Amino acid sequence: MSEPSDTAPSAALVLGIETSCDETAAAIVSRNAAGEGRILSNIVLSQFDKHAIYGGVVPEIAARAHAESLDLLVKTALDKAGVTLGDLTGIAVATGPGLIGGLVVGATTGKALALATGRPFVAINHLEAHALTVGLTDQVRPPYLMLLVSGGHTQLLLVEGVGQYRRLATTIDDALGEAFDKTAKLLGLPMPGGPAVEKAAANGNGTRFDLPRPMKGRSDPHFSFAGLKTAVRHAAMQSAPLSEQDIADLCASFQAAVCESVADRVRLAMRTGASHFPDAGQRPFVVAGGVAANKALRATLVDVARAHDFSFHAPPFELCGDNGAMIAWAGAERLARDLADPLDAPARPRWPLDAEAPKAIGAGVKA
Repeated sequence: MSEPSDTAPSAALVLGIETSCDETAAAIVSRNAAGEGRILSNIVLSQFDKHAIYGGVVPEIAARAHAESLDLLVKTALDKAGVTLGDLTGIAVATGPGLIGGLVVGATTGKALALATGRPFVAINHLEAHALTVGLTDQVRPPYLMLLVSGGHTQLLLVEGVGQYRRLATTIDDALGEAFDKTAKLLGLPMPGGPAVEKAAANGNGTRFDLPRPMKGRSDPHFSFAGLKTAVRHAAMQSAPLSEQDIADLCASFQAAVCESVADRVRLAMRTGASHFPDAGQRPFVVAGGVAANKALRATLVDVARAHDFSFHAPPFELCGDNGAMIAWAGAERLARDLADPLDAPARPRWPLDAEAPKAIGAGVKA
């Protein structure tokens, strides 16, 4: 991937393609010379029904579903936006991180369209797309502190610019979204696990089960959720057979533990990272990724941000999960800085935003 240049930003009209996991998505986003974005279309096709009987995403099924539907979704996105391929100034595709089969489907389609139209191809880091979405929705510009919480990643980062990220913390085991999904599966709740746990928690007592707050009080801001997930399993076994109220109380207790644990980690990052924002009135805190749609977590982090003189920002709920608009916007931001990629840019199942970040002690491969 190219390095940022000092070229003045220009207008762009970009097709974004997302196939990194179990949503097939295509979108058209415009960006004017002032850096303001607009979503002209955003089509997302979920595969939940295809994977539900397996209790999780099956990579081969996901890749096949992407291949079967992507062409139609691209056409639908173009038609809804009222534009043609010839009107585009670039084609952006999520080429990592994610499931390699799906990434190859999206990359192959995007490269073919770029070759056929002569438009620039932009290989997008899926995580960067999440990180930059608030520029599209809220006009928030770097630098800012960001919590990225998704099914595969849980990280605290300093976003210093497009393509410029400094990782402050990561999970040493499960990602937060993964912990939600596994808790849902353990309790017999349907996919997607995060919304199912949140829905059940709304009718539960969050103080009934005394669950741990992983990493709370530690001097480093890293995360851990494997122990919390195990504690839920033990509590469920001790209360079996589970009633509907038992499940609701377990979900509410799990969610309360998550909120308290994450809040503790974010507070530490805000205290240690405040020096990066010399103007106390310009300290944006951004939450992005699929788990950013959790209302209880949002409310908790709004309070944390306010207490530490940070402004709170998060994408609208419909743009927290995987979508093509965030890919298109990241492509527009990169094209505005003359950052295009060759057609042999690879699909990358692992692609850290900060490749120089030291490995967290005890961390697994997701760090």
